[in-house]
Amino acid sequence: MKKFVDVIVPLPIANQYTYSLPQEMEEMVQIGCRVVVPFGRKKFYTAIVTHVHYSAPEGYETKDLCEVLDSSPVLLPEQYEFWQWLSDYYLCTLGDVYKAAIPSGMKLESETLVEYNPDFEATVPLPEKEQTILDLLSRDPEQCITQLEKASGLKNVLTVIKSLLDKEAIFVKEELKRNYKSRTEARVKLANGEADEAYLEQLFNDLSRVPKQLAALMKYVELSGWTSKGCALKEVTKKELLEKSGISTSVLNGLIEKKIMEVYHQEVGRLDKRTWPLGDINPLNAAQQQAYSDILQCFREKNVCLLHGVTSSGKTEIYIHLIQKALSAGKQVLYLLPEIALTTQITERLKRVFGHRLGIYHSKFPDAERVEIWQKQLKEESYDVILGVRSSIFLPFRKLGLVIVDEEHENTYKQQDPAPRYHARSSAIMLASMFKAKVLLGTATPCVETYFNATSGKYGLVELKERYKELQLPQIDLVDIKELTHQKRMQGPFSPTLVRQIKDALNRKEQVILFQNRRGFAPMIECHTCGWVPRCKNCDVSLTYHKGLNQLTCHYCGYTYQVPRSCPACGGVELMHRGFGTERIEDDIKLLFPEAKVARMDLDTTRTRTAYEKIIADFQQGRTDILIGTQMVSKGLDFDHVSVVGILNADTMLNFPDFRSYERAFQLMAQVAGRAGRKNKQGLVILQTKSPDLPVVHQVIRNDYEQLYYDQLAERQMFKYPPYYRLIYVYLKHRKEDVLDLAADAMAAWLRAGLGDRVLGPDKPPVARIQTLFIKKMIIKVEQNASMAKVRHYLLAVQRAMGEDERFRSLVVYYDVDPQ
Repeated sequence: MKKFVDVIVPLPIANQYTYSLPQEMEEMVQIGCRVVVPFGRKKFYTAIVTHVHYSAPEGYETKDLCEVLDSSPVLLPEQYEFWQWLSDYYLCTLGDVYKAAIPSGMKLESETLVEYNPDFEATVPLPEKEQTILDLLSRDPEQCITQLEKASGLKNVLTVIKSLLDKEAIFVKEELKRNYKSRTEARVKLANGEADEAYLEQLFNDLSRVPKQLAALMKYVELSGWTSKGCALKEVTKKELLEKSGISTSVLNGLIEKKIMEVYHQEVGRLDKRTWPLGDINPLNAAQQQAYSDILQCFREKNVCLLHGVTSSGKTEIYIHLIQKALSAGKQVLYLLPEIALTTQITERLKRVFGHRLGIYHSKFPDAERVEIWQKQLKEESYDVILGVRSSIFLPFRKLGLVIVDEEHENTYKQQDPAPRYHARSSAIMLASMFKAKVLLGTATPCVETYFNATSGKYGLVELKERYKELQLPQIDLVDIKELTHQKRMQGPFSPTLVRQIKDALNRKEQVILFQNRRGFAPMIECHTCGWVPRCKNCDVSLTYHKGLNQLTCHYCGYTYQVPRSCPACGGVELMHRGFGTERIEDDIKLLFPEAKVARMDLDTTRTRTAYEKIIADFQQGRTDILIGTQMVSKGLDFDHVSVVGILNADTMLNFPDFRSYERAFQLMAQVAGRAGRKNKQGLVILQTKSPDLPVVHQVIRNDYEQLYYDQLAERQMFKYPPYYRLIYVYLKHRKEDVLDLAADAMAAWLRAGLGDRVLGPDKPPVARIQTLFIKKMIIKVEQNASMAKVRHYLLAVQRAMGEDERFRSLVVYYDVDPQ
């Protein structure tokens, strides 16, 4: 009887697909294994098997599987269940989840290869572009399209390829691109594996006239431990032999030609195999010990507990004790952090305690390394503790016992684009429940919804109100920059008070952090004469000026533009910089304090893993005096010598069209303030704002989270926002604005027919066009006691119906559940 398999393909396609199983592969296929399947015209993808059965599908002829890639599953049953929950809850396809979850090195994809036709003879001279491509192919007869595009410098190479195909000058074939290659190392050994002392003595005599080859052989004998009786030979790498014996490759090649030695390749992993000196766990102080005991008590009754501890209260030490307890019970731990920058600091603390039992996983790692971590997690000797950012929730776990979500309030836990638009905190709670594991949420400034769940009894709540070693919370001084600007007393973005405090801190050999939540040099350029502002041609936003690159950049689509020499509207040459980004702050601070060593930490300076690590290490070791940064500097970093923190403009956070803007502003300012005065004395925070009378500003100064929370609750209950209502944002995108308007009105009518006045909109979002697509947005507010399953079912039905309408074929519709 013929066997079939159902598979998930890494594409945003709603259904799973069924393929027939060739007889020779029947014994090889298991659920959770990767297989190569043909999909569409001449395309191949790596799919994952979810079901093996004997039922032929109705309505289409099945194609055969091409290849089985795994001898054991790479997707465990618990993970597949978790994927299904994510797909269902966040209204996306299983293909979306698969694409996000698995490292790209494990997803082979079809890449078009172009092959030169040696029999082709041109009857007439070819156009220049076509001749360029043929010249490249004559040097290397088989290349992929991306290679040709790069080498030729041609913008639209596909049209040239098509023209050459028509002339039969080239052939095109599809070939699987294997992204992941295991790392191998060249090692050396004696060609005669049975070598004894007499044989070696003979070799030494034979090589007496070739001293360099003799020296290499003797060094190999020494390194391999050949002379140690009863011990297995150590493997010797080619690199080690060349370095230790001081010979050249040609000398070694001579020994290989004489068949005395041979080179072989051994697979080696990329993962960090250094051994760390293990230290003892620090004892907890009385307050921490009380919190630790309270958490354990909470876990007896509830699966989720919130640890609400002020900044610098030593939450990490409590986490370490909880991890140790979970490991003693034979369980695995997942420790989530919101930012890659944080992993570098916490890694060292955890490595000292847990050593090689700790694995680190985030997107700044090379893909091959992430593949190896995934594969290690599938084995018996997997990591016991995984430290990582939001994507770590997808890793395979077998015995998960504890999940720690540090800085749980951070919005970086929410994936924005592409789908699945999941929230790592909510997803981690769900993942833990599948393993009957416990979840600890830790923060100094909880998310309003989390605090609501904790105070209403859904989660446990433990509070830690004193800083470690009885440090005082920083003093926060408020500076009204609106008044100072009128009086022309500001030095760029710096008030006289801030300048004086920075100067004093530098004189005392202390460090300063300056926080500005905008990267680049200036948020925009403006013509002084006519007010013209350069805007992105793909998006409805002004362009940000980056001085270091001397270009204008769109922070939405990434497109870059040359800086104009004169205004294209009026010809004026006086182009002014409006506003301050981190790059401009850096320039201005260097002018004010030329002796100070200044560093900047934002998206532009931390593109790589090593860049993050260097900036943090330099600041930690006192090689930097002033650190300027965006919200990256607010997230739980621990520096000993920071005495002054400057929040340059609180208004950029407060004046944001979002119901969470005050909550966010409080969290950001409180977290940034928490970086001041860590070890030996009270720190100082200078909070600059044009709105000194706002309640939220005074709540930050008093560190009064409770008052902010009650203010927010009252507002949200009145206007139907979380935690009293669930939110789903509906986005529609199209290249043509008129088609989009039509589609948005049609979809709104459909949604209202089923959901009534829960539907608001459609409206234009603050940025109404991104990457040439016009955008419309609707908000759905669902009361807590309504059935979310029915709402989700209805939304997917409406989405399908929109897709079936001829007019809206190229319309993009997607949902953002629980937006942040």
